[in-house]
Amino acid sequence: MIEPVIVVIILLALIALGAPIFLALGAAGLTGLYMARGSMAFFFGPTSLFGQLNSFELLALPLFVLMGNLLAATPVGKNLFHAAVVWLQWLRGGLAIATVGASTIFGAVSGVSIAGVAAVGSIAIPEMLQRGYSRSLAAGSVVSSGALAMLIPPSVPLIIYGAVSNVSVADLFIGGIVPGLALALALCVYIYIRALLHPEEAPLQTAVDYSWGDRFRAIGGIWHALILIAVVLGTIYSGFATPSEAAAFGALGAFLIAAVVFRSLDGRGLLKVLGSSVRISGAILLIMGCARIFGDYLNLVRVPDAISGLLVGTDLPPELILLLIMLVLVGLGMLVDAVSLIVVTTPILLPLITALGYDPLWFGIILVMNLEIAVVTPPVGLNLYTLRAVAPVLKIEEIIRSVVPFVGVQFVMLMIFVLFPSLALWLPNLLK
Repeated sequence: MIEPVIVVIILLALIALGAPIFLALGAAGLTGLYMARGSMAFFFGPTSLFGQLNSFELLALPLFVLMGNLLAATPVGKNLFHAAVVWLQWLRGGLAIATVGASTIFGAVSGVSIAGVAAVGSIAIPEMLQRGYSRSLAAGSVVSSGALAMLIPPSVPLIIYGAVSNVSVADLFIGGIVPGLALALALCVYIYIRALLHPEEAPLQTAVDYSWGDRFRAIGGIWHALILIAVVLGTIYSGFATPSEAAAFGALGAFLIAAVVFRSLDGRGLLKVLGSSVRISGAILLIMGCARIFGDYLNLVRVPDAISGLLVGTDLPPELILLLIMLVLVGLGMLVDAVSLIVVTTPILLPLITALGYDPLWFGIILVMNLEIAVVTPPVGLNLYTLRAVAPVLKIEEIIRSVVPFVGVQFVMLMIFVLFPSLALWLPNLLK
């Protein structure tokens, strides 16, 4: 089977030459289809692309992107951080913990990690540095917590995985809640312990005696976002609306919050938000369509079945096979963007995962937890460069170094959910 090797070499060569990822995937897939089926490849290719994008559930993707961009144009991120500070400032490392809390909530209304890093980081970094926090703790807390948006619903990566794997997006959203909150808690615990062991990294300030009135007034600045979360997720989990319909509610709600409540969106701003949303959504959908061409070629020549049969036939313990898969995914995530990694690896790995007796829903959660590590590790860690753009006081080298211990926390949590699948499936099974 020399043809699949040639196709993979073409793919890697095009990526190395700097070709757009969608072009590399599409060209490699069409080449493979041509070698396998001749001129019929030019019929299979468009059919594969259209078949991938002709999905009602995929409507949720551009709508959730639009919702996140609309909210990013409002003071919601600033208000979330302020509310978290008012409630958590008494803790050692409270500002960094507040950053995690604000990013967690913002992730529940955006679904895009770089939006959370930009919205929260632009406020949190100057505040922490002004109060004497170490540059490493400040940068690491923002970059790592921004990645929570990838797992906490409404999550764009989970929508993409659902479209590729035919797993229910609503079930994936439910499954992402416990791992997302567990990871947020783990980051908070790490920050607290680090601040206790190294108090110079998070100096205690003269505590402001916030009253309960101050605390509830701080929540008053974010009630719009909290209601939006409740409406979007509530309509999905109650069965009142599909994820795509709920995304439409969310986009409309975000528009009303931006244009009516905060009055932060004029005509020019709306055009800017729409243009950014179209570019992001178009790029993701184009990658998904071209990756389907590549995936269909691999399925045609039975590469996933061959890999699955090879690994299952080794008689290695399933846990060891899973560990190898996780290490490969983490390595690939450092080189390939999240969308491409989902749409390329899912058709290859999902047959193996099911052959080992694991739930495709669980694998979707684990795959996205891998991607959370990917977006904070160079050279393709988008969160790193986003923070550098909104906090130019930090050097990219500092940001990269700062994230190392936080990546360790993320990897430990990943291994916990890999070794104990029932933790990720507990809430979906309970609601069923």
